[in-house]
Amino acid sequence: MAKHEKNSPKDEKTPVADAAQADSAASGSFGKPDMEDQFAENGPETTGAASGEAGSSAAGADAEAAYMVALAEKDARIKALEEEVSSLKDQYLRKLADYENFRKRMFREKEDAVQFANSQLLGDLVNIVDDFDRAVHSSETSRDFQSLHDGIDMIRKGMISMLENRYGLQRFESLNTVFDPNIHEAMMSTSGDCAEPMVIEEFSKGYKLRDRILRTAKVKVCMPGGAPAASAENQTTEENTSGAE
Repeated sequence: MAKHEKNSPKDEKTPVADAAQADSAASGSFGKPDMEDQFAENGPETTGAASGEAGSSAAGADAEAAYMVALAEKDARIKALEEEVSSLKDQYLRKLADYENFRKRMFREKEDAVQFANSQLLGDLVNIVDDFDRAVHSSETSRDFQSLHDGIDMIRKGMISMLENRYGLQRFESLNTVFDPNIHEAMMSTSGDCAEPMVIEEFSKGYKLRDRILRTAKVKVCMPGGAPAASAENQTTEENTSGAE
């Protein structure tokens, strides 16, 4: 019985072995932390760094996309402006060509108006020349003075009527009217019993073109009080002489 009550050498534990086993257990538990503890300590930092890199990549992609959109809008705007400039340039060139053509046409019409301004008048006058030719031819064959006189008078009246009706020519009477230096030209003068200068003789009639004097009438003037009127040339000569003095 004593033999069986004794422990085997394997089952016996010395105090030294127990202490070593306790140290080994302590070092196994605290010396080397397990994977869960390591992830718990380093996990948040690693996750933050990864999420930061992902956010930076997304922001860069958004910025690049916005830049491409702005660049496309800029190119479209440049193209639109170039088309607008081309259209305006084309319109300007067309307007310039139209203006040049208009200017040339106006100069040409002005030259034609100056060169052929009297074409209508001359066309009417050549008809009167034909009437004179017929009158001369008739007088050569008939030798009738009265017929020639009547024919010439008819031509004269027709010519005056044509000038008055078509061209606004007017003859004004000067005989026995008050002398007006604006419409009369004194060729001769005499003294007489009159209150103011009067036209007593008309050498050639005066003419108006509508309201403008075309030619003054050449007349003889009777001056009151025995002071003869000088002619226009004499008056001008006296004024020049007095001015020289």
